[in-house]
Amino acid sequence: MPSTYHVITAEREPEHKVSLWTLLWTFLKIGSTTFGGFMALISVVQNYAVERKKWLKHEDMLDGVSLATILPGPVAVNVVGYVGYELRGWRGAVVSICSVMLPSFLIIVSLTYAYFTYGQSPAVRGVFKGFLPAVAAIILAAAWNMGVKTVKGVREGAIAVAAFILLLTVHGFFITVAIIAGGGLVGWLLFHNAPSAPPKGPAAGQDAGKSGTGLAGGVKTSTNAVAAVSMGAAPFFTLNTALALKLLVTFGSMSLLLFGGGYVFIPMMQRVIVDANGWVTHKEFIDGIALGQIMPGPILISAAFFGYKVAGVLGAAAATVGMFGPPAIVMIVCTHFLDRIKKSETIKAALRGIRSGVIGMIAAAAVVVAMTAQPNWVSLLIFTATLVAILRYKVEVVWIIPIAGVIGLFLY
Repeated sequence: MPSTYHVITAEREPEHKVSLWTLLWTFLKIGSTTFGGFMALISVVQNYAVERKKWLKHEDMLDGVSLATILPGPVAVNVVGYVGYELRGWRGAVVSICSVMLPSFLIIVSLTYAYFTYGQSPAVRGVFKGFLPAVAAIILAAAWNMGVKTVKGVREGAIAVAAFILLLTVHGFFITVAIIAGGGLVGWLLFHNAPSAPPKGPAAGQDAGKSGTGLAGGVKTSTNAVAAVSMGAAPFFTLNTALALKLLVTFGSMSLLLFGGGYVFIPMMQRVIVDANGWVTHKEFIDGIALGQIMPGPILISAAFFGYKVAGVLGAAAATVGMFGPPAIVMIVCTHFLDRIKKSETIKAALRGIRSGVIGMIAAAAVVVAMTAQPNWVSLLIFTATLVAILRYKVEVVWIIPIAGVIGLFLY
């Protein structure tokens, strides 16, 4: 029987090859429809890659989430890079990351243009109230699906419960690192002499190729409107390469110091973008963060808002590449070495503990999101319907969140 764990080789050809076009289309859909922050995006990716497509095994996905959690950069985008790399090597990682980022980048650049031209920011409160219970249910479903395949006994269950309680009661980034490290240590202590579960054979695609909201007032007169439109459109035709390069270096440097998710990163961004460089005002910074919150995909796509203000579309692209590029490279390199060391019995034992801890963390994230939803029958309806749709009927989650938004628009 083939081993569940594999070693990367330069010339390896996949048994079940996932095409780059498939990855492109899959992550375009995910990036276009997944609202709710990094854990929602991870849960949707898990639903596709593990539950629906059977590209990866549950334990492989948990390994990716664990690795992304302890490395710098946006966790969800790092997980996307991990999945792409596992399926098609570095080319798959690049295609997956670019595809999941493209929809939110295009949307936020368009809305940023409207913001700086007309002084208006879109906000449909009812729609986003509908998103929250659906996102909570999606995350909980992901925790459940991973848990039933990974938590095989009382000891794994105890680790998951401990991680769940710790994440809800102790705040700060370092608790996530402590859970990962503690889970690995406890796993090694408990399981290093335990027999490994018999392999069930690689999932389809397991051997896939390793080749390779305060806002400004509106326009009051037609003359002012023409001037405003001209000023707003100017960045589309301005190529300030020096500023773009500075944005690339600045955001790239910051991204390598990002641990613990986008919310942890906001204070650092404010100090660098507002206080040190004066690229945006405090009000514009808050509005840019707000726009990032309502975008599909990663919250830190707000980088495009700030880059646009400084150097137009080129600046938006430079800031986005700086924010997500360097951590993705680190993630791909570490994924390569993770695959090489996973055959070690010591590492296998540690990973059993880490995976259980990650499941507890995901379940805790579902609780946190659910607590932000409106406490009424509409939220309960959306939450319950989403759980049933995913767990019972295997509905694709990319359709669930938009439908939840429409329900919220009419019922809230």
